[in-house]
Amino acid sequence: MTDPIADYLTRLRNAIMAHHRVVNIPASNLKKEITKILFEKGYILNYKFIEDGPQGTIKVALKYDPTTKQSAIKHLRRVSTPGLRQYTGYKDMPRVINGLGIAILSTSQGVMTDKEATAQKIGGEVLCFVY
Repeated sequence: MTDPIADYLTRLRNAIMAHHRVVNIPASNLKKEITKILFEKGYILNYKFIEDGPQGTIKVALKYDPTTKQSAIKHLRRVSTPGLRQYTGYKDMPRVINGLGIAILSTSQGVMTDKEATAQKIGGEVLCFVY
């Protein structure tokens, strides 16, 4: 596997399309930080880090609207890939659906959303768009 973040997003996307309640994903520190951001912003219901073996897993409970059965995550898109890294400064921060979605960035201060990075006036690598 050459792109673990793309694998993480694909596992989430496939679980949403299959209307699963819970998905298990192999863990890494970057994936844990992305999961925390998704939980804080209300895109997932809950998460749990399970330490088993050398790597561990992340158990993610997906969030659905009870009346329409629609997922809280409508779209996940990988932006920066191993073959073509996408960096941005705080002045040129991408806006996801005119501010309704979030862009997740890897910065020198850690993993954060586009709004947090703009507030702190730091740029970084744009990992993905979520809305």
